[in-house]
Amino acid sequence: MPETKRLSSARVLEHASGDKRFKILDAHIKRHQHRQDALIEVLHKGQELFGFLDDDLLLYIANRLMLPPSRVYGVATFYHFFTLKPQGAHTCVVCLGTACYVKGAAKVLAAVEAAAKVKAGETTPDKQLSLLTARCIGACGIAPAVVYDGAVTPHQTPESALAQLKGWLPHGH
Repeated sequence: MPETKRLSSARVLEHASGDKRFKILDAHIKRHQHRQDALIEVLHKGQELFGFLDDDLLLYIANRLMLPPSRVYGVATFYHFFTLKPQGAHTCVVCLGTACYVKGAAKVLAAVEAAAKVKAGETTPDKQLSLLTARCIGACGIAPAVVYDGAVTPHQTPESALAQLKGWLPHGH
């Protein structure tokens, strides 16, 4: 096959869907000069553009940065900020660090799981709430802490957590 007719895998992957978000991601990668050490920045941009990092997007990024897919997946799963599944309209992150755990975070988590009818790491079927956990959010002095839509909230109890979620859950729990 002549060289002009042969398509590289990068060319095939390039904007195959026609989605303009890939062009924006490519510009971001180019701004970082396709450096492999820019992986975290590129993953952040990908998640910002697409809402989450699915397998196809991780492969696309791996190809663009010339990294093994296992490395990209490993970084995406190591850092708490990255998510591989679509998230709900709202997020609730219960800190399970030592200070929060000792002061009752497990009870807070159990109450939210029961009310939302999902386990940690899941999203409600109506896509209104994603329930997540964190190893530590660095708010030990206000333990137990929960992050609601990015806002850290101190001294949470099962009751206060459910009050925060009112309106996000079916039937106003």
